[in-house]
Amino acid sequence: MSGFGLLLRKELLEQTRTMRLYVVAIVFALFAIVSPLTAKYLPEIIKALAGDQLSLVGLISTPIIADAVDQFLKNLTQFGALAAILLAMGTVATEKDRGTAAFILTKPVSRAAFLVAKLVAVAANLLVATVVAGVLAYYYTLVLFGSLPVGGFVAMCALLWLSLVVYASLTFLGSTLTSSAAAGAGIGVVFLVVTGIVSALPTVGRYMPETLVVPARALALGQPASDLAGPVAVNVAIVLAAVLLAWLSFRRQEL
Repeated sequence: MSGFGLLLRKELLEQTRTMRLYVVAIVFALFAIVSPLTAKYLPEIIKALAGDQLSLVGLISTPIIADAVDQFLKNLTQFGALAAILLAMGTVATEKDRGTAAFILTKPVSRAAFLVAKLVAVAANLLVATVVAGVLAYYYTLVLFGSLPVGGFVAMCALLWLSLVVYASLTFLGSTLTSSAAAGAGIGVVFLVVTGIVSALPTVGRYMPETLVVPARALALGQPASDLAGPVAVNVAIVLAAVLLAWLSFRRQEL
């Protein structure tokens, strides 16, 4: 992949100059802070507003550390997936529409390097945001609830990041197949819905990115996560397949 290093530096610099890196990191950070706070104080707020009636019938329970982990995973999987789609939707389509892709490819760089550099930059953006969110979520969970196993929490964040990269890669494929950022986003949303439906199916569902939250939660709480290799391998394969399909399409496109 000739020119990959140069193209990657260009993409990473663009992530900072356009403020996308900082915006995504700030959004992830906000959800990371809010998650343990919500788990800790929302039951108390509801109880203060509704009185003791709800607690008497068991609708309000004492918050525990698992609630903070659940809230964090819920927020980051939902809003993180949307962030991944937004980051990837115009990566290739916008460049083709503006004609900059054709200009760049007149240089001694390959089309494969052009594509991979863009997806790696998006994945790096999501990685930075996930690390920031993980550090803040762990700190506030530690303060409000107590300690979690550091290794397990890091593994949870890694699985969360992998699921977001899957959504980004599928949207990236859509962006390569089309010449519109909106169309790329639409394809990403379709994949998000489809994988969500498939995740509810028996057997095959556990290999979808949505269901990575199950072993992620277990690892964060210091519990064993059995048979994790299969789902991780499948999700990595989805990313690689998306890149391969994008390259097969892009190499035949007239720019």
